Amino acid sequence: MSDIALLAQNFLLLFMESAPWLLLGLLVAGLMHELVPISLLQKHMGSASTGAVGKAAVIGAPLPLCSCGVIPAAVGLRRSGASKPATVSFLVSTPETGVDSVSVSYALLGPLFAIVRPFCAIVSAIYSGMMVKWFDKEISATSNAAPARPAEAPQSDCSSKAEVEKATSSCCSSKPAEPVSTTSCCSSQQTQATPASPSSCCGSDSSSASPTNKPGFTDKVAAIWQFSSGKLLIDITVWLLIGLALAAAIQTWVPTDFLTSWGDGLVAMLVMAVIGIPMYICATASTPIAVGFLSAGLSPGAVLVFLLAGPATNISTMGMIAKEMGKRTLVLYIVSVMSASIVLGYGLNLLVNQFSLQSWIALGQSTHEHGEISPVYALCAVLLGGLMIRNGWQALQQKMTKSSQASCCH
Repeated sequence: MSDIALLAQNFLLLFMESAPWLLLGLLVAGLMHELVPISLLQKHMGSASTGAVGKAAVIGAPLPLCSCGVIPAAVGLRRSGASKPATVSFLVSTPETGVDSVSVSYALLGPLFAIVRPFCAIVSAIYSGMMVKWFDKEISATSNAAPARPAEAPQSDCSSKAEVEKATSSCCSSKPAEPVSTTSCCSSQQTQATPASPSSCCGSDSSSASPTNKPGFTDKVAAIWQFSSGKLLIDITVWLLIGLALAAAIQTWVPTDFLTSWGDGLVAMLVMAVIGIPMYICATASTPIAVGFLSAGLSPGAVLVFLLAGPATNISTMGMIAKEMGKRTLVLYIVSVMSASIVLGYGLNLLVNQFSLQSWIALGQSTHEHGEISPVYALCAVLLGGLMIRNGWQALQQKMTKSSQASCCH
């Protein structure tokens, strides 16, 4: 068998191995996306206390947000009143693990990583948040002042249903001549605050407050499906395929003793951290790459360093931290992620050696042992591949439509 054929075979086998667990994770992620309101996150992350840091880590761990999706969420939380330590804790735990990555970790890496990975993500997130709390001297002056501006927004005329139902006191019915209309939630300009507007400032008709317009069961199911098979899958598809291809390439061409030459100590873990920090990759997509590292002989602890440092750090995240929270927070963030991942990597190696847990680590081969392929795994792979192709075709159509419209305008 040629190398190209072997590469394709390894890629397809890894894809089939991860498909059912990825579909399950996408479904659970969609359910959480519809059931967990953003207001819950804001409520528990407003202070710089240890409890707020811990809550941010626990709340962020199962959320279906990857390296790219967590950035706008974290900015929104910070501007809505979340403290620096809590925001950093959320930024670390959310991309490092999630309901989808845990299921894929179980399928490709075995039960040990499925258990250890979310636990280590929460621990490293709490540690990073506390580091910011202890050593970022600016938070004492900003933690109380920063939430003051965003906190005014929920107190607007549209914040309660009772006030929306009062036509005489609607925020859109204020007189243009009054100075308060310049800060109306309808617009920043006086001329847009019309007294006879048929819709509220929130962009919906006043009758929308009626319980009859609440989304029904069918609408919720449709929303879950659209998010899971659409937006979330689109966010992770490219890096997931790149990760599977890289894992297959490592299994095909990298000699077994290449990575083991680095050993199981500090050098190997530093190499994994350096590789992972600049990568723009999510927790799910990093899993098949970890399979390739494990199959090449790298220690479980060094692989854990990559799984923690890779998703939590990338150029976009670091740029956002520097802009929103300052360079001191950025330095503390990078140092905390690196040191926590290395210490936890050492701990995992010690745990595996002490209790002989090598059998708890898999290499993504359960579906193709002895050449057998499960029909369920194959069917899930076909479904997942079909959804990816559909999303890609829709994206191509939208791009072509925009191009044609732009050419018509010119």
